[in-house]
Amino acid sequence: MRKFIRDPLLPAISRTLSRPDDELKWFRSCLRWMFMDQSGKGLTILSWLLFLLLAIIMPVVQHFLLAYREERRPYNAAVQVSLSAASTASFLCLSSKVGKYGLRRFLFLDKLGHESERVRKGYTAQLNRSFRILSLFVFPCFFAEATFKVWWYWASADKVPWFGNEYLSDAIACFFELVSWIYRTAIFFLTCVLFRLICYLQNLRLQDFAGVFEEQTAVEIILKEHLDIRKQLKIISHRFRGFIISCLFMITASQFVSVLLTTRKNSADNFFNTGELALCSIVLIAGLLMILRSAAKITHQAQSLTGHAAKWHACATIETGEGENSPNNHNSVYSVEFSDEEVTDEETTGDDEEVFEDTKFVGIHASTITFQKRQALVTYLENNRAGITVFGFTLDRSWLHTIFMLQWTLFLWLLGKTIGFS
Repeated sequence: MRKFIRDPLLPAISRTLSRPDDELKWFRSCLRWMFMDQSGKGLTILSWLLFLLLAIIMPVVQHFLLAYREERRPYNAAVQVSLSAASTASFLCLSSKVGKYGLRRFLFLDKLGHESERVRKGYTAQLNRSFRILSLFVFPCFFAEATFKVWWYWASADKVPWFGNEYLSDAIACFFELVSWIYRTAIFFLTCVLFRLICYLQNLRLQDFAGVFEEQTAVEIILKEHLDIRKQLKIISHRFRGFIISCLFMITASQFVSVLLTTRKNSADNFFNTGELALCSIVLIAGLLMILRSAAKITHQAQSLTGHAAKWHACATIETGEGENSPNNHNSVYSVEFSDEEVTDEETTGDDEEVFEDTKFVGIHASTITFQKRQALVTYLENNRAGITVFGFTLDRSWLHTIFMLQWTLFLWLLGKTIGFS
């Protein structure tokens, strides 16, 4: 439960400068290995040069040198443009925001000193777990891509016309292709994982905030904490809105182009030609789903606070008997007993949303809070719902359903234009 009396900053959290021995040392090592460390002018120039080389120049060289005939790699252009566009959006987001705010402020670690022990421990654990999540996405995809590339070069009838030794030419081409591929994929997944991590912090804060309704807390403090949560959600939305909207349009366009290319007449559709295209689609869709799921989840939980507060208000009104005629005490407690039966495992969903959507009565410690203040708080929450937004559009589940239906409609229209599906 969150402590609303501000504690002094902990030594491990109050640091605002980058230090090699802090809790971000693994993140800093990861950024250095990916050449995303822009802490100095020289490192910034090196980072941009490596990005231009691996994400822009090398894919162009690969396409014109390795796909020198259309039937050799018919879908290579779609793959290279899609991965380069995704990595470009990710690189611009990370380089601009981390360079402007610093890694600690970007991850909101400078705000953890004001949070409860539960939030600090949960966010630290999730921070360490983020590396495993990143590895879980990057390494299996890289293993599949490496296997496919080795098989493709081994089975290809046309060798790379670079050197006299065909095996050396294939090995060099395969190596540089894999380097470029893992660089672009890792940057894209890293940005998605960081967005998920930041949303997880707000998830912990919301769970901690929901517990204040079971304490004897002043309405002014509850309102202040909710305003602070809304402010941080707006900051997150502002920092990632460009990345989210670019990924949404770019990945949607990439998938429609893939469908158009594979369903056209006389298209050479086999695993030899479409394997890399399928793997590219899996990478992009996995990252997009991670972003949208994190945004929709935190928005749903933020908006669920309205129902939780309304239930708290109703339970407090029933328990204290406000609004009824009482000869002795206006806030006298009626003999209303709330059932608190034991909930079995089959009756629980096992996720974090139970904090906001449980069906149990709220423990009442609101006898000192007047009916008017509680009603004003509920009205405020109903008219000021927080969440992740993109240029004014709230990323909730209804918004995701709308996107899905629009994309499904366009997909069916595209199939009708290519293979006559209706």
